[in-house]
Amino acid sequence: MAGSIDTDCMTLNRFILQEQRKSPNATGDLTHLLNSILTAVKAISTAVRRAGMTKMFGVAGHDNATGDKVQKLDVLSNELFINMLQSSYTVCGMVSEENENMIEVETERQGKYIVYFDPLDGSSNIDCLVSIGSIFGIAKKDDDGPLTKESCLVPGSQFVASGYALYGSATMVVLTTGNGVNGFTLDPAIGEFLLTDPDMKIKPRGKIYSLNEGYAAQFDEPLKKYLESLKNPSGDKKAYGARYIGSMVADMHRTIKYGGIFMYPANKSAPKGKLRLLYECNPMAHIVEQAGGMATDGKQRILDLKPSALHERSPIFIGSKEDVEDFLKFQS
Repeated sequence: MAGSIDTDCMTLNRFILQEQRKSPNATGDLTHLLNSILTAVKAISTAVRRAGMTKMFGVAGHDNATGDKVQKLDVLSNELFINMLQSSYTVCGMVSEENENMIEVETERQGKYIVYFDPLDGSSNIDCLVSIGSIFGIAKKDDDGPLTKESCLVPGSQFVASGYALYGSATMVVLTTGNGVNGFTLDPAIGEFLLTDPDMKIKPRGKIYSLNEGYAAQFDEPLKKYLESLKNPSGDKKAYGARYIGSMVADMHRTIKYGGIFMYPANKSAPKGKLRLLYECNPMAHIVEQAGGMATDGKQRILDLKPSALHERSPIFIGSKEDVEDFLKFQS
């Protein structure tokens, strides 16, 4: 029995502590903050897997700040994130998909970080048991003054850490603190995330494209031509396969693992796209760039975009560097 257990396993907590030691000025606050997020992720994972037995399927009966139907698990997940972060004493403010306004932590509990999160991405897929996830990004407040809405409106290039949790056939956390990307899988036997995918890299080019082609009639002409080039390539090139799940975390995890390009473009009914810049596009762009990939809104780098609203939307084209560069050639 002892031989089946790694007695020197690299847990996520141990990994974060090792990363902390590389920075001589580290205070341990970011380490504590990430551990608070992991506690929320573990609780959400348990809730997702027991949703059928605890009658947590279905809508909660109202829309969120961005107009999406709120599921019961959305509410629970949002409360878990907020409560864990507030009690960490490392956060001064939060921006959640589920809250119209920023969430300011009480003065006596305030820290120096701002956390942006989608507590349960892809929640419309909950009832049919499709993989869903959580997305988060962390920025450091850049002054000692009071927290304002403008304090939260920072480009993704200022994020100090980003990650996502995937609740699929296993529960996995993919994390970057600005020094590469690593994946950790939850071992339910010991309740710890173990390093299973060290130094994750996205292939320079993939064989898969991912977007909702149900809106194809509303796409602009450059995108239509790019998609045609993937489906009917010239010469000896092989056509790309299409894969689309409808949960950004699940689609992006596949894109990182296998290569290719994920797209959520603007269209006539959504001229700014659908995905939110601060807590969906920015964290994913941070992770993908750290893994060697690329992310753009079609005109400029996602991480350079300066948001003007908490729930601002943006088109996104993200994935393997060569695939994204090919897409951009059709934009010129």
